[in-house]
Amino acid sequence: MVTALNPILCGFYPDPSVCRAGEDYYMVNSSFSYFPGVPIFHSRDLAHWEQTGNILDRKEQVWLKGGEISEGIFAPTIRHHNGIFYMVTTNMTRGGNFVVTAQDPAGPWSDPYYLGEEAQGIDPSLFFDTDGKCYYVGTRPNSQGMRYNGDWEIWVQELDLDDMKLVGGSQVIWKEALHGALWSEGPHLYKIDGYYYLIYAEGGTGPEHSICAARCRNLFQMFEGCPRNPVFTHRDLGLSYPVVYAGHGDLVDDGEGNWYIIMLASRRCRQHSSMGRESFLAKVTWENGWPVINAGTGRLCDRVELPFEEYRFADEISHHDHLHFHEGELDDRLLGLQTRNEEQYSLGARPGFLRLYAREERIIDKVNASYLGIRQKDYCFEVSVGVEFVPREQESAGLVYYQNHENHLRMEITEKKGRRIFCVTAHIHGRDQIMSETPIGQEGMAEIILRAREQTAAVWVKAGGQKTLAAEDISLLPYTTEEAGGFVGCTVGMYASANGKSNGNYADFAWLAYDALQA
Repeated sequence: MVTALNPILCGFYPDPSVCRAGEDYYMVNSSFSYFPGVPIFHSRDLAHWEQTGNILDRKEQVWLKGGEISEGIFAPTIRHHNGIFYMVTTNMTRGGNFVVTAQDPAGPWSDPYYLGEEAQGIDPSLFFDTDGKCYYVGTRPNSQGMRYNGDWEIWVQELDLDDMKLVGGSQVIWKEALHGALWSEGPHLYKIDGYYYLIYAEGGTGPEHSICAARCRNLFQMFEGCPRNPVFTHRDLGLSYPVVYAGHGDLVDDGEGNWYIIMLASRRCRQHSSMGRESFLAKVTWENGWPVINAGTGRLCDRVELPFEEYRFADEISHHDHLHFHEGELDDRLLGLQTRNEEQYSLGARPGFLRLYAREERIIDKVNASYLGIRQKDYCFEVSVGVEFVPREQESAGLVYYQNHENHLRMEITEKKGRRIFCVTAHIHGRDQIMSETPIGQEGMAEIILRAREQTAAVWVKAGGQKTLAAEDISLLPYTTEEAGGFVGCTVGMYASANGKSNGNYADFAWLAYDALQA
């Protein structure tokens, strides 16, 4: 037996999809306008996970430039069939729905096969029937006319895997479980005991989110809904419940008759969510031909007992991320904005350091600024970076706590009247508010520390052997989903900019460390 702790992936890991290949489980998540896109994880026991890479890790695979952070890659689905792994997803910024494939889930993955305008909607999935045929499962506006915003339907159509094109006609199989429900989305199909089962999300990815089920003996006709729909939701528990927004699930079995579902939900602190939507695990049983999720409780549990032998990894996902820069490649956990390329950074210019170039792009704009961050995973945490930077006029470099280009907290070394200073700036709804300015000497390594406890933070800077409290009682609420909007959670990371100029300067980072703290 092994115990899984929820969330099984903490932090901004929304829209989970999972598949099994033998004894191995693979999970993917949405990445929106962060690059590389679609992180992929591996487990043997559903409790412990390692990141094996990112599926969209080449610029040829995905175009994200110019988009909001909450655009880009929506709701991927991963499936395994006849020795090949398939990932299908939507690029909201450019290109629409596409498929990539790989023989090894760790990569390399193929260039995208775009499915064209015929593949409407978002949140696509693939279903492999017992006769070997593959079907595309999609969403789109109500084909009989939208009665209201969010009036969508779910449809299927055969996908020719040789040509990677939709063939034949499409068939609507579902509208909604509840009359007038919003956003039937995130659909997945399964064939179990002679029925085709549809598991999908309804109500929008917020307080009304839910999981619903439908089934049919024939794939190409309207399905019947589960009489207990929604089969899972937290919306009746109220917004003060510690876990909210539960929905968007994907089923997986263990080959021994046991079923599970991985879904998204959000943990909140002070009625706000900084980490966006995370990945949670629940057990599934079957009663009268319908799924029952966490029978007896009907809600997500902190702990899930599983009938597997524990299987651990040397570099499994945890609440501690310590990144040093002695290798020749960037860590898979580091995320860039829209792209991540060597115009922004170098690992070879100074061995043991990550060099970020102070380019003209600014983090306050919808651009690929020189930023590399990791996901926030806790409400009590500490992050530190070590950085050497000698700024010229207007230039800055340091640490950023990032929700989006209009809402973030910058902790930067910059220049003012010929002096090197450390500046803490709250950028809220597109406007800067300088919180403190601290002289730190003209050169040498500086350590920047951000310590957060339950949506309140303090910032220190250590330079020349002196540690100074630069700012305290900083509210982090402006950087939450409820205040800033969007679909992502916060990241925190390294940043450099010439703020509209391009002088060839750079900042050298010695480390980036993230640690959870005791609440």
